[in-house]
Order: sequence, then C-alpha cells, then structure tokens
Amino acid sequence: MTTTVNPPGSQAAPATPKPARDRNFRLLWAGEATSKVGSAVTGVAFPLVAVVTLGAGTVATGLLNAMAWLPWLLIGLPAGAWIDRFSRRRTMLAADFLSIAVLLSVPVAAWFGVLSLAQLVVVSFVAGTASMFFSTAYQAFLPAVVAKEHLADANAKLQGTDQVANLAGPGVGGLLTQAVGAVYGLLADVVTFAVSAFCLLRMRVEEPLPPKKERTTRLRDEIGEGLRYVGRDRYLRILALSAAVDNFTLNAMYALTVVFLVRTVEAPAAVVGFVLAADFAGGLLGAMIARRVAARLGTARALLVCSIGTAPFALLIPLTQNGFGLAFFVLGILVPSIGMVIGNVVVTGFRQAYCPPRLLGRMYASSRFLQFGVIPLGAVLGGVLGAALGVREALWIITAAGALGKLLRLVGPIRAHRDLPAEPPENTPETRKEQ
Repeated sequence: MTTTVNPPGSQAAPATPKPARDRNFRLLWAGEATSKVGSAVTGVAFPLVAVVTLGAGTVATGLLNAMAWLPWLLIGLPAGAWIDRFSRRRTMLAADFLSIAVLLSVPVAAWFGVLSLAQLVVVSFVAGTASMFFSTAYQAFLPAVVAKEHLADANAKLQGTDQVANLAGPGVGGLLTQAVGAVYGLLADVVTFAVSAFCLLRMRVEEPLPPKKERTTRLRDEIGEGLRYVGRDRYLRILALSAAVDNFTLNAMYALTVVFLVRTVEAPAAVVGFVLAADFAGGLLGAMIARRVAARLGTARALLVCSIGTAPFALLIPLTQNGFGLAFFVLGILVPSIGMVIGNVVVTGFRQAYCPPRLLGRMYASSRFLQFGVIPLGAVLGGVLGAALGVREALWIITAAGALGKLLRLVGPIRAHRDLPAEPPENTPETRKEQ
C-alpha cells in the first residue's frame, strides 16, 4: 500500500479524534451496549422458555440453539456480498427492526395461549438471520466510523462494554424470569433493539461503497472473491479454522449448560443467571487487559498464550455440584473467557486493519461461514450426546475436545512471529487494487 509523506514545511493532516470523543462512535457504542444487555437477558430467558414453560429436553434445546446459527451456513456467504454492495448502517437498522418484530411474537403468542416449540424454532432462526446480517455489517462498518490507528482502542472498548452488558444480562434475565416469567422477560430485548435502532438513526457517517455503475460483477463472483481471499491467506485461513473448532465445541457445551445447571445440578433459575454471568465477568477482565497484554507480549504471542493457556480450566465444569460446588463451573467458564476475549480483541483489530475495505463484508462472511456454520452441528451434537451418555458425561468429552482444539493455532505462521502483520503483503492482487 502506498504511503504519503508530507513535504518539508507542510502541515500534517489533523489528528482524528479518539473513539471516546467521536459522536458517531459513541452512538454506535451506546446502541450496541444496550442491545447486548437485552440479548444476554434473552440468552437466559429463551432456553428457559423451552425448558420450564414448554418442558423441552436436551435435544430440543440443542435444536433451538442450532437454529439461531443455521443462517450462517445457509445464507452467510451471499450476505457478505450484499453487505459490501449496500449501506452497512441501513442493513443494521433493518436487522434491528426484524429482531423487534420476531421477538414480540413470543409474548403475544403466550398471551393468546398458542405458544409452541415450533414457533420458538422459527423465532430462533429468524432472529439468528437478523443477528447474522447485523454482526457482519457491524464489523465492516466500524472502520468507516473509526480511523485505522484507533481500531484497537475502539475494539477494546466495544468488547469491554459488551462484557459489562453481558455480565449484567444473565443476572437480570434470571431475576426477570423469577419475577414475570421467561416469556415476558424477552420484552427487555425488544426495548434494547429499539434503542440500538435509534442510535443508528442518529449517526452521520460516510460509507466507502462502490458506485452503482461499478457493480457489474455477479453475486456469485463476488462471493468467490471473498472465499479465495480468506482461503489463500495464511493468517486468515488458520484463524477461521481454529475459531470454527472453538465454536463447535463451545456450542456443544452451551447446548447443555442450562439443562445441566437446572436438572443435573438442581440450581434455582435466579442462580443459573448469576452463575452464567461468570462467563462475561471473565470477558470483561479480558477486554480490560487485552491491549496491555498484546503490547507486552506482542499480538501473535498474546493470542497463542491466552487462548491455549486458559483452555484447560474448562475441564472444571463437569465437576460442578450444587452449593459451593458451583465454584467449579464459575472458574471453568471465567478463566477461558479471559483468554477468549483477549484473543477476540487481537484478531478483530488485526482483520479490520489487514483486510482491504472493499472486501471487509465478504472477508467476515467467508470466515464466519466456516466459524459459525459449524455451530448448529455442535449444538445438535451436544444435545444428542447429553441424551445418549448423560449430561455430565457429555460435558467431560466436549470440554476435553475444546481444550485440545486450541492447539490448532500453532499450525501456520502465527507461532513464528511476535506480532500479527498490520497489512497484507504488497504483492497480493487485493492490495494492489487498493493502491
């Protein structure tokens, strides 16, 4: 990529404001944080609707979790190409409005006494589709809001606030479930999506989109370009593969955690919410220290040390018992969460700086097609293993596989460097097009 040097005596370009001082970033930050609180509430309330209200078992709860991620497998690739063609902010707004409508249908159906597991499956799929478009557009939209030199700071702030929101959400979700029932607890998420949409409407950002006259390629060709870019790049390829293994095992575990805590451990609903919040407490700590750890160790080394070094703690989860034995569960999700979020901050900033802006949507969609496409398989497998072997026994197998899967990051170029590269090699076709 070309570098512009100011001639002697000329004034340097004015410094771009830091994220916390930029109005557009603050609006994006506030809307996303509020929405995360609601989504965390739903993360507790939705499976409790299935388990407590409708009497669903492990296979059914695994299916519900799988349906939320199935859109990545079915339409994730074309979604990335569409997002690169159109306004990412408007895509996010449409996703917010769709989420509001579909989540409202659950308490309405319950009010009329017609709520069913089949409806929950449909709601999970549609809400997952909206989330897929929103999250892909969101990652591609951030470099238009924040200058490249501030991406690491912005991602750390967003990750940290997300973890604060997620930390509060499960506890609030457990209390709401106790107070008004799991079904009506979903209304909290509806309100937060409305706040997210309001914040997006207030933003004023110019997005770097190709003019309509230049959009002459077919959608299939654009999808192929994104897949080739990720598949041929040594860093993006191994990051996508290792994240896919993580998501497969994590969601096999998540499919069982509520059933495990409610039926095997016999923890009360309110306690379930607070125990699950340990995941986000670890994430908050990880976000708070991510930049310092990366600066001290280097981004590549921080990714490896934090991901691989914290993973074995997940083996404490199957040891969980009621009462003081819940500490095993807390430590088993808290410590790996610290490592996971540090890795997420490092990898997200790397991808946003490394990838050419015109390919951001397709790069994320191509990576997440693999990363998130395996989640339905993992969720279903978790439910099936829980039904066939017993929930505790299944968790032993899943947590061990997850710890071993972290070692995949040692394959490829990451282990040979202190830091991940700030931009692609200059001889790649994608880079030359950006010059």
